[in-house]
Amino acid sequence: MLQSFVQQRRKEAGLGPTELARRAEITRQALHNIEAGTSAPSAVVAFRLAQALSCRVDELFRLPPRTVQARLIGTAPLGSRVQLARVGESLLAFPLQGPIGLTHRADGMIAEREMEQVQVELSGNLDLPARSAVLMGCDPSLDLLAAHTEQTAPDLRVITRPASSGAALTGLAAGNAHLAGIHLWDAESGESNLPFIRRMNFDGPVHVIALWTWEQGLLTAAGNPRGIQGVEDLRGGGLRLINRDPGAGSRLMLDGWLDAANFSMFERQALPGYQDEVDSPMEAARRVQTEAADVAPGPRVAAQALGLHFVPLQREHFDLIVPEEHLNHPAIRALLHTARSPVFLLELAALGGYDAAQVGQTRGIVA
Repeated sequence: MLQSFVQQRRKEAGLGPTELARRAEITRQALHNIEAGTSAPSAVVAFRLAQALSCRVDELFRLPPRTVQARLIGTAPLGSRVQLARVGESLLAFPLQGPIGLTHRADGMIAEREMEQVQVELSGNLDLPARSAVLMGCDPSLDLLAAHTEQTAPDLRVITRPASSGAALTGLAAGNAHLAGIHLWDAESGESNLPFIRRMNFDGPVHVIALWTWEQGLLTAAGNPRGIQGVEDLRGGGLRLINRDPGAGSRLMLDGWLDAANFSMFERQALPGYQDEVDSPMEAARRVQTEAADVAPGPRVAAQALGLHFVPLQREHFDLIVPEEHLNHPAIRALLHTARSPVFLLELAALGGYDAAQVGQTRGIVA
């Protein structure tokens, strides 16, 4: 398929679509398809368009490149399938690995690699990567939000990348994403997310937009056979814990709860499983489900998804962090619109533990 620059040239010439279609002697729908790149014009129509826009045909249409250079995020061997997205001036390549690789269409495959730079052999054009927003975070509902967004705006795409909150915030500051979903509770101030953003080095203002609050607590086996009521039950070493990775929001909350219960550093480090870490709330829940652990810190949604018992301990903010330069990205605007839609909110409520009363509200701007 040809790359079309007709719409760009038309706008530069100050022409509306109806007028250009009239001059090229085609219908407005035909012009729309040509501008969108979904159909190629005949030679005669291409020359008419060029004449109407006072330019050459090769300034309106080009063959798409067969390979492009991109910066690889993560690791992947040659031949790996990747999705592409443009973040600022950089084209980024995200490997499609694990279960996600079986359900998502790739934009190309890695043909060559030198350090973090890769040559990607394209399986399509670069239109969709230009309309893709990359969202990092660990909340399982982010995938649901992305799916609803793409259903309501099929010409856009939201690429979700699983990462703990600390890693997501670091990746966002490094230019590896357009936005991040985080839940980082600062026990000293009692504030969520904002203290951690202030410690980061962003190039410009960052908007903190509320998505929802959710319940955090302890995940235990179905029916709670060990009778766990809170972190005090961890004393004595009779329960095996599975922990989250450093920088994860649930790890910060667990440490805060242990501090409040006057666990010494020695007692904390001696807890069976305290140093056994997993990188997602769903993996922590799976460890409890398979009896590899008795208890794990995490959100209610992870417990409910796998039929576990949940001991609620705290409600916290889950926010979207968006650098101002990306705030008007069409996929981000579509995502924020979808997050407020009744259809999505109905499904979110069914997951358990979410309160979206403040969804879409700006909680702060960090300059």
